[in-house]
Amino acid sequence: METTRIILARHGQTDYNKALRLQGQIDIPLNPAGERQAQVLGRTLEELAPDLIIASPLTRALATAHAVADRLGEDVRTDPALIERGFGDWEGLTREEIRAGWPELHAEWIAHRPVLGAGVESRTAVAERVGGFCRDLAVQNPGATVLVVAHGAAITLGITGLLELDPESFRGIGGLENCHRSTIAVPVEAGRTGPVRLLSHNIGPDFA
Repeated sequence: METTRIILARHGQTDYNKALRLQGQIDIPLNPAGERQAQVLGRTLEELAPDLIIASPLTRALATAHAVADRLGEDVRTDPALIERGFGDWEGLTREEIRAGWPELHAEWIAHRPVLGAGVESRTAVAERVGGFCRDLAVQNPGATVLVVAHGAAITLGITGLLELDPESFRGIGGLENCHRSTIAVPVEAGRTGPVRLLSHNIGPDFA
């Protein structure tokens, strides 16, 4: 049996992050603070020496991945499975705007119940696509260290699914801050993955 280590890093800050707007799948670039965060993340990850870097194709994640890759002399692959959770009609809005436009759905959201409407992607769907991608990645790269650069909800729900927890009811894994990272260990044997372990969570970009 070999163990694949997957480092899941959230992208750097954007203006939507700063304004507390829900980004979802809107393609927002890094702001200057986010660019600096990505550079710090790159310096820190030199010590961890990932063998492979894969990113969400959204600009904020891809730019963060390239900042790391440039320091490590690595290439960056992208995969749409790593895109952020879709929030449909809510994307680009603040919580106050969402509450004003969809008071009943907003109440379900803040009560941690499924949001059935407004084009919001289910937590289960996100957990399955991100978690499934990470399991496939581990099987394809047994024993390697892989850096995945993605998004807050995508990473949190992906980890929830990988730990075989119910993404609709379990809320025990907190969100990641910009350019923070979590690390999972995925055992691989005979082309199959075993029980996943969460080794660390929400580690800052400057913490080795």
